[in-house]
Amino acid sequence: MTEIAIIGGGIGGLAAAAFLHRAGLPATVYEQASQLKEVGAGVVVAPNAARLLRALGVLDAFAERAVPLETGWEFRRWQDGSVLSAEDLGTQCERRFGEHTYTAHRADLLDVLKSVVAAGSVRLGMRCVALDAAGGDGPVGLTFASGEKAEADIVIGADGIHSIVRDALTEPMPATFSGLCAFRALVPAEQAPPFSRRPAQTLWLGPGHHLVHYPVSAGRYVNLVAFAPAGGYTTESWTATATVAEFLAEFRGWDERLTALIRAAGTPGRWALLDRAPLTRWTRGRLTLLGDAAHPMFPFFGQGAAQAIEDAATLARVLSASPADPAAALRRYEELRRPRTTRLQVVSHARARINHLPDGPDQQARDAGFAGTDPLAASAWIYAHDADAS
Repeated sequence: MTEIAIIGGGIGGLAAAAFLHRAGLPATVYEQASQLKEVGAGVVVAPNAARLLRALGVLDAFAERAVPLETGWEFRRWQDGSVLSAEDLGTQCERRFGEHTYTAHRADLLDVLKSVVAAGSVRLGMRCVALDAAGGDGPVGLTFASGEKAEADIVIGADGIHSIVRDALTEPMPATFSGLCAFRALVPAEQAPPFSRRPAQTLWLGPGHHLVHYPVSAGRYVNLVAFAPAGGYTTESWTATATVAEFLAEFRGWDERLTALIRAAGTPGRWALLDRAPLTRWTRGRLTLLGDAAHPMFPFFGQGAAQAIEDAATLARVLSASPADPAAALRRYEELRRPRTTRLQVVSHARARINHLPDGPDQQARDAGFAGTDPLAASAWIYAHDADAS
């Protein structure tokens, strides 16, 4: 039987294990942490990811913990909250794409994926430190920090932006700092202003900054994430923190409803956004990449987790179709996925400039353009995609 190793037990790694298990291809997940958990806070699960959760049989369980967006998808002006664009997601997503859009805590998404991973297939406290694929078409050797060794016929690197698997199959390409940083917080609903508790994903656009909020955890919290110039800040860790005063200073002069939400942020997280150019290749022999290890992207389209889940579905589909030639299947997986994820990396990158235009003619033209566009139609190439289709 083919031995499949997945390095990394986050959303992408567990999704890969779940889809492979459904396809009758058992895999072992090696996760460096001592327990499965997701740091961070909110995640958007758009129709392209929701239909894959349905395919795994976990959408109903997920929907009990998530928030289906009903009121809308809004863009607002930083100064006074004037609405630049609003979309009725409650009816439009299901009508156009067959599924709702949800907002959720990342841990809730991880939990439902974990529920359909084969029992005993996740090994914790296993930090991979070296790979030996010298044989090219033969098994891959894995070495862990504990000194333990393992061997696999296929290795899937789902180990994030600092992936050791990527380092083993591509030329070293260090990440660079993007010049942006992000603040994040989970605000208990009872402490959040009423406008932020609506089942809506709201984006506030301003000079050099933008801010997003939406409810998660069945409405018990409001997820808040904001982007600002990093200055000299270069800490790239989801466990790093800031103060409310630092957060407020970046959004001084913004609509007072937003500053009230920020004041309720407790101890906000803060991290510097890293930037990586799209890879021209992410598969070699029996090694391949998935999720952020393959295609880290700015979070401005809310597609990071969704693309990892899409990767997982496609990977399982092609491996089950060509079990006798896994190297060819991995090449086919990359051929199917890389053009789409590269396009999303590029448009997500460009969105930073558009969202952060200074007030003036370009900003006025952007805002006026909202009135004449259908954002769901413009995003149909993202949301209509079914990575599980044969």
